[in-house]
Amino acid sequence: MATRSLSFFRVLLLFLTLSVRSNGQGVGINYGQIANNLPSPGRVAVLLRSLNITRVKLYDADPNVLFSFSNSQVDFMIGLGNEFLQNMSTDTTKAQSWIQQRLQPHISKTRITSIVVGNEIFKTNDHVLISSLLPAMKAVYSALVSLGLEKQVTVTSAHSLDMLQTSYPPSSGSFKEEFIPYLQPLLDFHSQIKSPFLINAYPFFAYKDSPKEISLEYALFQPNQGMVDSNTNLHYDNMLFAQVDALYSAIKTLGHTDVEVRISETGWPSKGEENEIGASPENAALYNGNLLRLVQERKGTPAKPSVPIDVYVFALFNENLKPGPISERNYGLFYPDGKPVYNVGLQGYLPDIIYSSSATTIKVNSFLFIRFQISLSGFQILFFFVCHKNILHVQQK
Repeated sequence: MATRSLSFFRVLLLFLTLSVRSNGQGVGINYGQIANNLPSPGRVAVLLRSLNITRVKLYDADPNVLFSFSNSQVDFMIGLGNEFLQNMSTDTTKAQSWIQQRLQPHISKTRITSIVVGNEIFKTNDHVLISSLLPAMKAVYSALVSLGLEKQVTVTSAHSLDMLQTSYPPSSGSFKEEFIPYLQPLLDFHSQIKSPFLINAYPFFAYKDSPKEISLEYALFQPNQGMVDSNTNLHYDNMLFAQVDALYSAIKTLGHTDVEVRISETGWPSKGEENEIGASPENAALYNGNLLRLVQERKGTPAKPSVPIDVYVFALFNENLKPGPISERNYGLFYPDGKPVYNVGLQGYLPDIIYSSSATTIKVNSFLFIRFQISLSGFQILFFFVCHKNILHVQQK
């Protein structure tokens, strides 16, 4: 057990000191904020800098976060929420306005590389919302073209594996019939603009639902006998790679071999309900540690061995306000105070809240101009006051 813990520590340490690769692939982190106890974005920027994490995915385009990472070396994927899609699909000026308000003010200083339009739209089974996805993506892309940013910022969307009708064996992967009329033109668009197809993939869910049929070792990238795809004779020793290849097979059935699959979310909870079998800090450490080792080794899936997997781990922090079972609030690598969730002796640097202030007074004729500055955890707030000197004199008596 001591050897296993030391091995994981080395893998996780390697992950947390990885720099972004020149081709943009590798590992990133999801920075969710459904919580009321998280550190300020300015403090998070320091934490990620101390860990040398250089790829971050947001679920919105929070200006406080984007401002806090100005002039950093962090690449951001920003999210455009599901609530915007229907309006954007019918009024392209809405997309232009969103780009101008949410992206344009930051992109000169903060490295924004992708806009994720919608999240797990097909999982909603809302066909009005589903039919709005592609028009909204096209509207966002057109807005980027009008600003000359389409080469700098990619347009994509993130999906759940629930869109698959068949996933076993991987070579038989196929989409649900009712989604194909929407997915065919969506994949055509991905091919046209050369953007990746993002998937949120969680072997934990499959293991939790069928622990007798799926071995824990297979889900955690641990040594196991795996399975052989009878159609291709390809051997799979972990579930995540099988899920990705099942998606590649489904995409191929719609005529595309030119769209890359990337993993926008994956992770393992450190705590769960009684029926959430397998949710524990030990298993979370093994899942993330073994996954990150494969990323560092630039492993590809059996069907795509020359394409290293591209992963965003979920998530940076535990989020105490997320709805749902206990597991939903326990996917973080870190607690909000900056301490690691897994006991592997790893500690990044989350600065304390620091407050300081200073004031400067300038007298011009009968008026006093007062400049008051507050510094709070790396942020500077300036206040300017103008008053007549007689008012100040009365107040001082």
